[in-house]
Amino acid sequence: MIGTVFRSEDVSVEDRFDHWRELISRTHAPSDMTSEYAADFWAHQRLLELGSVTIWPASFRPARFRRSARMVRQSDPELYHVTLLLDGGLGVDHAGQTGTHRQSDLYVVDTSRPYDVRSQGNQEGGVITGVGVEFPKVLLPVSPDRVQDLLGVRLSGREGTGALLANFLTALNREAESLRPSEAPRLGAVVLDLVSAWLAQVLDSEASLSPETRQQVLVRKIKTFIQHNLHDSELTPPVVAAAHHISLSYLHRIFHQQTRGETVAAQIRRLRLEAVRCDLADSAQRTTAIHAIAARWGIPRVSDLTRSFRAAYGVSPKEYRLQALIGASEAAVDAAPATPGGCESSPPESGARLSG
Repeated sequence: MIGTVFRSEDVSVEDRFDHWRELISRTHAPSDMTSEYAADFWAHQRLLELGSVTIWPASFRPARFRRSARMVRQSDPELYHVTLLLDGGLGVDHAGQTGTHRQSDLYVVDTSRPYDVRSQGNQEGGVITGVGVEFPKVLLPVSPDRVQDLLGVRLSGREGTGALLANFLTALNREAESLRPSEAPRLGAVVLDLVSAWLAQVLDSEASLSPETRQQVLVRKIKTFIQHNLHDSELTPPVVAAAHHISLSYLHRIFHQQTRGETVAAQIRRLRLEAVRCDLADSAQRTTAIHAIAARWGIPRVSDLTRSFRAAYGVSPKEYRLQALIGASEAAVDAAPATPGGCESSPPESGARLSG
């Protein structure tokens, strides 16, 4: 696992808030923390150190974080802090901006400026959940003069590159237990690329990004597009290229560079097979016909599914379902590669349309 975990229940009740406040001050820009729930505080926090980027998913009872001008003068790590709010609400006063932030909102804070952040649960004493991202300001390939226009502003994590960033951050938290320390620098670079592309998009200044960053973000958009459209049997490399307004040759070139040689068609085929495999192993779908599952994931001919499935997993779809549901051959089931993030994906509504 990458990073460390803090759980308030591992500390005596009377020491929980002070312990968490000290932890926050050590790992982030120093601030003054208060809470009307200090006597019965609860918090869970994970600290993921990904090279020069730090990610900290956290859930906690309402608290207030104030960083004064005096604190800035005494200690300034010169970081940008991006917050993705997942549950609850936050009132933020920063750099002349005052706003309220809700679920799936993003906002940016500069540690070189004072701020006042007040959190509130969706009910009295309810928990606030979010993911914080911190990185040195010098690493952001966007002018500080431009970024200051966004400080404290309510920004959306529900569409565009903001949604890509939000999805990646929540996936990092979900998969943290299985991540290896050797992966940390590469994952940190991905986060920084996504943050850079997101801010550049918001500022309409993508030209300030390096060609490498733009290419990496484009490939991530393409991967998300593929995942969301697996149900469409007409999803092919030419369709993917057209949806992103690039040539087919350019699609193949950047995909090859960013995916260690896997082609677009191979990824579509692999993800479809993984989705079918998950559905076949789902006891709640034991009575769903295999041809219906195949069609759900964009494979209209069962013969095509059977041939590809056997090539990938060594058994037919029918045999795999039987093994998975009765547990007769755990070795065969375990031998099948796991899908990214488990078997949680589901196809869009049948009326969904391909779009970039």
